[in-house]
Amino acid sequence: MDTPLDKLTEQFRRLPGIGVKTARKLAYYIVQQPNSRVDEFVDAIRDAKQNMHFCSVCFNLSSQDPCPICSDISRDRSTICVVETPQDVQAIERSGDYHGLYHVLHGALSPLDGVNVEDLRIRELLQRLGNTTVKEVILATDPDVEGEATALYLARLIKTAGIRVTRIARGLPMGGDIEYADEATLAGAVANRQEM
Repeated sequence: MDTPLDKLTEQFRRLPGIGVKTARKLAYYIVQQPNSRVDEFVDAIRDAKQNMHFCSVCFNLSSQDPCPICSDISRDRSTICVVETPQDVQAIERSGDYHGLYHVLHGALSPLDGVNVEDLRIRELLQRLGNTTVKEVILATDPDVEGEATALYLARLIKTAGIRVTRIARGLPMGGDIEYADEATLAGAVANRQEM
C-alpha cells in the first residue's frame, strides 16, 4: 500500500522535467515544512489554477481578459509575434526589445505526435489577421523540425493575405564558442549575419 509520502512523490513525478529522485526530494521537503508554509504553497497552486486563463485575443496565460499586453495601448499593433507557448512570450518580453503583440499557438505541428492544424490556435490567428491592420507577422516558433514545419505552414497561409512574414534569426548565443556550436546553429548564424 502506498504511503502518503509515496502518493506525494508520485504527484511531483507527474510534473514535466521532474524525475523520481527530484520528486522524492520535493516530497520530503514539503512534509518537513511547517503547516503554514504548506498551506501557502497549496493556496498558491489553487489560486493560479482558478485565476489564470487564456486571453481571448492572443491566448497567452493571464489573470485578466484581455491580457495586459493586448490591453496596453502603447504596444505596436501593426506587428504580431507568433509563438508556441506562453513561456515563449515571457522569454521575449524579458529581452525588452519587442513592443508589438503576440499570438500563442499552444504547440507546433507534429503529425507523428497527433498534433495537427486544428489542435493549434491557427484558425484564431487567421481570423485575427483578417480583422486588424497588422503589417508584419514574426514567426518565433522553436528551431526544431516541428517549429520549422509550423513556421513554413503559417508563412504560406499569411503571405496570401499580403502581410509581411518574417522569421526570428538563429545563431550563436552571446559568449558562445564557435568551435563548440553544432552545424545547424553555425549555418543559421552565417545565413543571418548582419552588416557591421
